[in-house]
Amino acid sequence: MSCSAQEEEVLPANHTGPKGVINDWRRFKLDSVDQTVPQSKKELLRQMSSPREDDKERVNRKMSVQEYELIQEEDERCLKRYRKQCMQEMHERLSFCPTFEAVHELESGEDFLEVIEKEHRMTQVVVHIYQHGVTGCEQLNSSLDCLASEYPSVKFCRIDAVASGAAERFSPEVLPALLVYKAGELLANFLAINRHFNEEFFATDVEAFLNEHGLLPEKEFLACADDGDEGGDVD
Repeated sequence: MSCSAQEEEVLPANHTGPKGVINDWRRFKLDSVDQTVPQSKKELLRQMSSPREDDKERVNRKMSVQEYELIQEEDERCLKRYRKQCMQEMHERLSFCPTFEAVHELESGEDFLEVIEKEHRMTQVVVHIYQHGVTGCEQLNSSLDCLASEYPSVKFCRIDAVASGAAERFSPEVLPALLVYKAGELLANFLAINRHFNEEFFATDVEAFLNEHGLLPEKEFLACADDGDEGGDVD
């Protein structure tokens, strides 16, 4: 990896906020229309799920009672299937992904490479490169200690810049640095990340920053995992 002083590179990351969930739901609803549904009903559902420019006038008109009931009925069926699919995907991820509840201290550059290359492909790895005495490093270490317990599916790590063997690339001017990886790929690289916060910052500030860039999982998934199947099976 190469990092020049006072530069910051933020690579694209997948965002999983409310807008992403809404778009996933719309695509699922459109794709799940039964092939036995009449063409007229399919067309109406398509317009309501993903309106095209030339559909706007028809969609914006007042719906008849029959059309409203049709949409409502199909929405209920799709919602049940969508919830079931989401739960299955969530349980699959949680079943196969390891969990962590503390920040892992990396002792060398070899440890650094190993955690990036050999970690489970579904595990997001957040690495803090620090140096004792550099402004912001101690606060970021404390913040990550808190986040590690709140996001056990994320592997938080830290490594001293000198121990990493790349001290010339990670000089005090670009520290604290925060690098985010998944499946061996660099998702984001924040240098001198404390510049994004106030002089005194906390775990909630770091959490909000990472969420803004789509670099933390949704907490709803973690809550659902604890709830189990209290809501009963969805057919």
